[in-house]
Amino acid sequence: MKKYAIAFLLAVLATTSFAQYDPKALEILEAMSKKYKAFTSFEANITSSMTNESEGIKEEFKGKITVKADKFRLAMDDQEIINNGTTVWTYLPAAKEVNIDNYDPDADEVNPSKIYELYKKGFKYLYIEDVTEAGVLCEVVDLVPEKKDAQYFKIKMNIAKKDRSIQSWTMFDKSGNRYKYTITKFTPNVNVPDSFFTFDPKKYPGVEVIDLR
Repeated sequence: MKKYAIAFLLAVLATTSFAQYDPKALEILEAMSKKYKAFTSFEANITSSMTNESEGIKEEFKGKITVKADKFRLAMDDQEIINNGTTVWTYLPAAKEVNIDNYDPDADEVNPSKIYELYKKGFKYLYIEDVTEAGVLCEVVDLVPEKKDAQYFKIKMNIAKKDRSIQSWTMFDKSGNRYKYTITKFTPNVNVPDSFFTFDPKKYPGVEVIDLR
């Protein structure tokens, strides 16, 4: 466990020391952002994993996210998160409950519907290298938060070199956890009504509504 702790500390120090506003990284990020902003909406199948080497933890999940402007709906194995731009519903099927809260766009939490714009505020960025992931040649860009007390100390983005699509992104927190999200299927400009991004308790008989607003 000690060697993992030392390696983790060195990784944190290296990342925070050399992160900058790298022109090459910015060029990659701007092209990627332009691509996604051109879509009226999109849907993506995502495989996610949480690993912690020092604790011997590795968990994997699958989900689907639908995005339209500032709205998104993220369905995973154990929960569903629905955001209409002002209100967030977190539905837990096993507990038969839904938590309702106000959406705070300024919170540190990473919004999965805005991953393509994340670099624009509060981050330094640095091009790292080219790698091949799942047969796709990608350019790796690290995003490092400017605030020292941010939830994550680094977000690594793998962006396809050919079409600037996001292949995957990994978030690193200070406790040694790594959260990786890989896009396995992507469908642009899906036809989805605004009502899809709200939670209607009437459609879920017996659900307990917990309003935290």
